[in-house]
Amino acid sequence: MALLHRATLRPTKLELLTTWLPGRPWYRGPAGVEVVSRGAYRFDDPDGEVGMETMLVAAADGPVHQVPLTYRAAPLDDADEWLVGTTEHSALGRRWVYDACADPVYAAALTHAVLSGAGQAEQYFVIDGRREVRPPAMTIDVDVDVDVDVDGGGGGGGDVPAVGAVRQVVDEDDTVIVTDAVELVVVRRPVAGVGEVRGVTLRGSWDGQPTTVPLAYVRTR
Repeated sequence: MALLHRATLRPTKLELLTTWLPGRPWYRGPAGVEVVSRGAYRFDDPDGEVGMETMLVAAADGPVHQVPLTYRAAPLDDADEWLVGTTEHSALGRRWVYDACADPVYAAALTHAVLSGAGQAEQYFVIDGRREVRPPAMTIDVDVDVDVDVDGGGGGGGDVPAVGAVRQVVDEDDTVIVTDAVELVVVRRPVAGVGEVRGVTLRGSWDGQPTTVPLAYVRTR
């Protein structure tokens, strides 16, 4: 469950991404053009400390890019190269915004979402002391490659391994996150027919993308 605030951000998340994205090795859009949101989904931090949101964004007629973000109340140790920027949140104060692929909280959340079959977190606004459901902006599901044996249930609700620390992040055409227990792949430009994906796969669709496409997949080590 993700609890959201009705708040303003300065600069906004899209303003941060407009500046940050052109420097990424996987970005294929124009520089200096404002990006727009195509969809988003969230995971939940069980400790309630780190906000997690994956945004699907595009600039002009360029491709849709997938950008997982984490929002923190203080800097993440040894992660300066993954900092997207800082923003002032009208309810929470200053927030440090990171490319979530280097954040161990995100690695654990993505692993749990895929291997347990939990998918995205339900989202709520708290209004006058009561919770108001926010409808999801995307459809998310989990798909298991029947030819792959994945420990932990493979989307079927089994035990999910503790991922441990993020040992390496390989940021190329897609982004590979290597942890103690699993290897995670975040598809940066999700489209239909991206090639063979083997493992337990998180798939999604959004307005303008009616069929589900691979977003991320998990392989145990």
